[in-house]
Amino acid sequence: MGISGKLMDMRIRVLLFGQLKDIVGQREETLEIEPGAKLESLVARYADRFPKFQALSGSIACSINQEYASASAILRDGDEVALLPPVSGGKESPASEQRSSHCAIVRQPIDVREIKEDIEDPSDGAAVLFEGVVRDNSRGRRTLYLDYEAYESMALNELEKLAQAALERFQVRDVAVVHRLGRLQIGETSVAIAVASPHRAAAFEACRWLIDTLKKTVPIWKKEYFEDGAVWADGEPFPGEIHGKK
Repeated sequence: MGISGKLMDMRIRVLLFGQLKDIVGQREETLEIEPGAKLESLVARYADRFPKFQALSGSIACSINQEYASASAILRDGDEVALLPPVSGGKESPASEQRSSHCAIVRQPIDVREIKEDIEDPSDGAAVLFEGVVRDNSRGRRTLYLDYEAYESMALNELEKLAQAALERFQVRDVAVVHRLGRLQIGETSVAIAVASPHRAAAFEACRWLIDTLKKTVPIWKKEYFEDGAVWADGEPFPGEIHGKK
């Protein structure tokens, strides 16, 4: 305790992404909070400071130390808190790539053929590949290019969780997921997913589940650039177990 008999304030690091970063005007800041403060009080603090933030506060998710956290979670000194708008897939740190057992986050063009060749095995009866490609139009306007940003370390962890879940849930032999960040031009690949399996049905199901779930849970955001301006893409709503849980 300090001289006054009160507990000393704690310091936390707050990271902001997507449109939340634009609203606050910076990507991160260090805040002092009272001991025992809950995550929901931090969100309310930003909502009070920024009217535009308040309009989005009902749809964001939060993480503490790179794990999704409930609104009632107690904050501790030194925590890293991320405030996450609905994900859609920017520019973050210049690291060239990060990899886990089945996944990668890269900044160079994705070699789809190499991913497919790496995952194939003579025991497989099917190899299914999904390739997400930048199209030349959105919102009724011509798209010039896209920028993808991510909470990179957490995004890689979440991708690997999905890969492991797909292996167990669909009983496929192997999966690979690669997502690109940074500026992408029309026709370039933003995400590639490969699934190898003895049977085609499981491979198709696993591939569809991976891309659909990735778009809802992995902290990656997309900014679309047009001739007359730029906007953050509308994100997929967070699943109930992530958004709004108490």
